Formats: sequence, C-alpha cells, structure tokens
Amino acid sequence: MPVKRKGPLQLVKREVDEITTQVDSLLNDVQNQVGPTEESFKRCQDLQISTEKTLRTLEKLTKADELAPIGNYDQRKQEEEGRLQSILERLNTLSLKLSPPGPSAAGDLSIKDSEDDDDDYNEDSNEDEDDEEDVDKAARGPQESIPHVYTVLSDFKGEQEGDLSVHKGEVLSIIRKTADGWWLAQDTKGNRGVVPRNYLKIGSVADNEYADEEEEDEDENEEEQSEEEEAQDGKELSEEQDKRSDAFNWSTVRKALTEIDATDVLSAMGAIPSGFRPSTLNKLLVEEGVTHKASHYVQPELSQSQLSFRDLFLEPDTGRVRARQVRSCVCFTLWSCRMIPTPGVGVQVLSRHVRMCAFDGTQVLSNIHTVRATYSPKSPKTWSFSPRMTGILPTLLDGDCFLRCDSASPNLGILFELGVTFIRNSTGERGDLSCGWAFLKLTDDTGNVLPNRTYELAVNGGTPYEGDVSVEASVPRGSSGGVFQQMLHARRRPKLIIKLKSGSSRTRAQLSLLPDTLLHCVNCIHLLVLHRQLLADTLLMERPSMHNADLKCSPILSTFPVLLDQLDLLDALRSSWLDAEASMSRAQKRDLTYVKQEFVNVYMSSVYFLLHSPLLPRHHWADPTSEEQRARVIYTILDSLKHNQHTSGQAGGPEFFVDPKHPHLAFDITELTFDLLSVAR
Repeated sequence: MPVKRKGPLQLVKREVDEITTQVDSLLNDVQNQVGPTEESFKRCQDLQISTEKTLRTLEKLTKADELAPIGNYDQRKQEEEGRLQSILERLNTLSLKLSPPGPSAAGDLSIKDSEDDDDDYNEDSNEDEDDEEDVDKAARGPQESIPHVYTVLSDFKGEQEGDLSVHKGEVLSIIRKTADGWWLAQDTKGNRGVVPRNYLKIGSVADNEYADEEEEDEDENEEEQSEEEEAQDGKELSEEQDKRSDAFNWSTVRKALTEIDATDVLSAMGAIPSGFRPSTLNKLLVEEGVTHKASHYVQPELSQSQLSFRDLFLEPDTGRVRARQVRSCVCFTLWSCRMIPTPGVGVQVLSRHVRMCAFDGTQVLSNIHTVRATYSPKSPKTWSFSPRMTGILPTLLDGDCFLRCDSASPNLGILFELGVTFIRNSTGERGDLSCGWAFLKLTDDTGNVLPNRTYELAVNGGTPYEGDVSVEASVPRGSSGGVFQQMLHARRRPKLIIKLKSGSSRTRAQLSLLPDTLLHCVNCIHLLVLHRQLLADTLLMERPSMHNADLKCSPILSTFPVLLDQLDLLDALRSSWLDAEASMSRAQKRDLTYVKQEFVNVYMSSVYFLLHSPLLPRHHWADPTSEEQRARVIYTILDSLKHNQHTSGQAGGPEFFVDPKHPHLAFDITELTFDLLSVAR
C-alpha cells in the first residue's frame, strides 16, 4: 500500500515539532552548562534562522496548496504561527543571555571603517590584498561582522527584561533583525537589548561618502594619516583613530537625518500627537500602483481558467448585464468626526480626509476610497462631511458611500483611516499623517448582519496593525477614577460617527450590476452601471469568439477608469449626463440602446476632450493651486462645449475639435485602444 503524501501544512507542523525539540534540548544544555557558551550561542543562532525561514514558508501557504481539503485550515495555520512566534521569543531571550558583551559600536565601527576606506583607496592597485581581506572577514565570527547603524527617532523605555532603553538621537548598531519587529541592538556603551523597529531610522554602515564640501579635506587627511602611520608609534595611531571615530559618528547621524522625511522629523520633535503615524493607506496607494485604486476594480475579472470572466455576464433575453449578489453589500454615510487632535505648530494642513477600504484585520480587500472633510476654524477638532451647498455636491466631499465585497472572511469590515496632508512651513516638505483609525465589523459575534442605525466608532491611535494606542497621551485608556472622571475622559476621546442605511430598491438593483468588489460614492452608481453595460457589450457580444483577445477600438472603455482616480473629471461627466437625462423623454430613458448611444455622445463631447486638453494641469492630490486651475479649465471648456452644442445642434461637433482656440494634445493610439489582457484582473 503506497505511503500517503503529507500536505504543506503537515510538513511545516513536523518542522515546528523538530525545532521545538531542538530548542528544549538547547535550553536544557544551557541550564546544565553542557559545552562551551560559544557553541550554545552558535546553536541558538542556527535555530533562529531556521525558525524565521519556517515562519516565512508558513506565511506563504494557502488553502489551495493542500493536496486534500483540511477542516479549520486557517485556525491550524494560526496555531502554528503562534508556536513559531513563541519559539522566536524564547530564542531571543536566550540569545541575549548567551551573547558576550562587546566593545562600543562607535569604536568598533571606526576601526573597520578605516580599514574599508584604505581598501577602497587602493582598490585598483591592490586587488590581491582585497581578496585576502575578504577571506579574513569571512573567517570572523558573526559577532565580528560589521553591524548596521541606525538612529533612534524617539525615546523608548524598556518595559520587560531584555529590552534596551534608548534616547532620541542615539546611534545604535543592529546585531540581528527578526521578523517580529523587535531587533537586537547595542548602544555606544556596550549595552545590548531589543528595541522596536519603528523607533529606528537607517543610517550608513561604512562612511564611504562624506559631504561634497569636505571631500578634498578628507583626501588630504587620509594622505597625512598614511604618512603618520609610517612615522608615529601605536599611541599616535590610536589618537588618530579616535578622531576618525568622532568624524564617523557625526557623519552617520548627519546622513541619517537627511534621509528622514517630514513625518519622521515632526514625530521625533514631538510636534504632532503621540498617536499620529505615517498614513498606512496612503502608502499603499503610492507604492503599489493601481492595485488599490478604483480604476483597477472596475475592470473585468477573469475566471480561474483565464478563458472567461468571473463577474461579467449578460442576460440572453434582454441583453443587459446580469445581476450578481455578493456576501456583503452595504450603504453608509459619514456624518462627522469629533475630538480629532490637530497637528502641532509649523505645519499647514492642506487636506483633512478619511480613507476607507474593506478590511479583514490583516489585509486590504478592496480599493481605497477617499472622502475629504470640511471643518470650521472655530472648532478644528470637529470634521464634517456632505455639507449643505448649492449645486451638485462634489464627489470628493460626498460621504454617501457603498461597499460591495464578496469575501467570506468572518472578520470583514470597513477600515476608516482619518488623515491629514500637510506641508512644513520651514522646508516646504509635504507629508501624509494618520490621525487615527476606526474599524466597523459588518457582522456581530453570531454572524448576523449589523442593523441599520448610527454607530459611534472609537478612533484608535497608531496603525491597524498595532495594539491599543491612544491618539493623545492626555487621554488615558482604562484610567481609574470616579464615574464623573470617566465620563469626562469618554467625551474627550476621538470618535467617528457613521450611519448604516438601506438604499432604495432602484439603488440596490443598480448595485447588483457592479463588480463584486468596489467601494465608491452612491451618486456615481448610474455612471458605473452604464460603463459596465458598455464593457459587457464589447467583451461578450462584439468579440468574434470567447478566445479572441485582440485590441478593441473603444475610447470610452480605454479612458473611463481614469475618471475614478480624478474625481473632478468624474463630476464633469456626471454634470453633463444629468443635463442630457433632463432632456430625455420617458420612452427614451427606457430604451437601453438609445441611452447607451447618448452616454457615448456625452462622454466624447465632455470629459474625453478634457482628458487630452493641454490646458488641464496634471492631477495632484491636495494641491490647492492645481485644484483651482483644473476647476477653472474644466468648467470653461464644458461651457464652450455646451455653447457649441446649442449653436450647431450636435454634441461635440468636429469643428470644435479643430478650433485653434481649443488646442488638444497630440494624438495617441492608446486613446482609442482597449487592451483586455493588460487591464483584466
């Protein structure tokens, strides 16, 4: 009978059992003082490497990797992760106990740095000597390798045994980095311990580059030092090395400070509240391209076979997009934020906003949508949304939103990150801060959907991946005191007020036509539905076969997703389409063919021209000058297009596009090309 193969999770579990046995054996040998300390320390390091490697392997595993179905897969995976984390903590504590105290990092590094500089200076002429130096370095133990230098951004007081208390501005040498974010470090006095990663800013290991204005002086000093080494005794050489050590320390600190951005500097200076952090969701938007943008989620999603679509189908009888129901579909309204701390002096706030996304406690499951808040200078700690104003409410200020998400996670909810975009008055640097975050789980403990009502969500400081962090140190959590004192503290705590509501029957019907995962404003649903219908017509009806993936000539499909990332252009399309709908009869509104054709005409005669106008500045987030210029250009061109339509009787006539008064950018084939293979999810 053949041996039954084990799945990846079972193999990892067996590795964890073996590591646990080895760790217990090591602890027993250390307790009984079996063998030299150096050998025990080497075993501890090998086990740490093996444990971190196994943890990375476990984190990459998914349920689809298993050879056969496994019940409670997520729970079993979390149990193994917890065992590995516990092993790492035991090994870290043991490593601190076994590691011998070494010399100060500054002196150690200065000597090695001097040797490295000499090697670099004679690199071209003494290659053989460099090879011997590399062999010598490889023969050294792990404690003798050059550590990484980091600068402390804020004071940290050790709370447990093994923690290293540090002060702002200190230079630490990092001996070992771990996956849990607690790194083993050594200060200039030789003290060792673990410090949190987010309190550190990377510096430079080797001082190979000094400031430009000091390069010539350095070369002269190195030549003088070389002559002195031949003529002077060991005492004079030691004094020279001490001078180089001081120069190295200052250069390291100076270079580290130049790499710190505006947010880190303000945090280190104490100019912003303690609970503020660099914006997590803004970092995802900036660093991961279109992955978390709405323009990505409105594109069709391919099935697992890559030969059909997962979320786009047509009703054969009516030719309309087939409705699809998802696990979670909610409408909600942002009401206000209360008692939100303000940044300190020296910064000018350009935007107060809330970024939202679907979140299951570990990862973002939808696009990240941003709603800008308004406030009164008389009460700067209160943010408001959806203010009463004349005309059409801009989408950027509209707090009426919807979320569709087909995730089966029991912890699915909406993550709200309150943020500000600021500019530093002294340097002109821009930055994005998170003023706190709140999370609304969409189901209760029994799995039932939350009722439609108003919710007051507590705003936590830090990031969603940190523990219970207060936004301001002046607002203690769980502090003892009388009932009146606790009531005062509760009123001072930051809160986000939102309201879950049920949309109308028409809104719910339109939502069922949208992609399975999307978070956006309710006032744009009708535009998204029309785009979805045109997408289905092009991909499901006009293609010769389902296996054909040739380029399609469709200006609206190739450019419409851009509007979801530039909401002022989306407002321009919404305004033009509302004017067109107002002039339609009831029979025309019920005629899907006529509505689609009219939507294409309105699109081509409004935002399509705006997208390729050289007068329109590039879109920059929270740039008041750019936003005012774009608004002026958008509405000036829209007025001209409407005037041309009234005089010629045709929307966007060709004479307008060749009018020298209205220039446009040079033609690009991508304006007309819809490439399914490059945009499909």
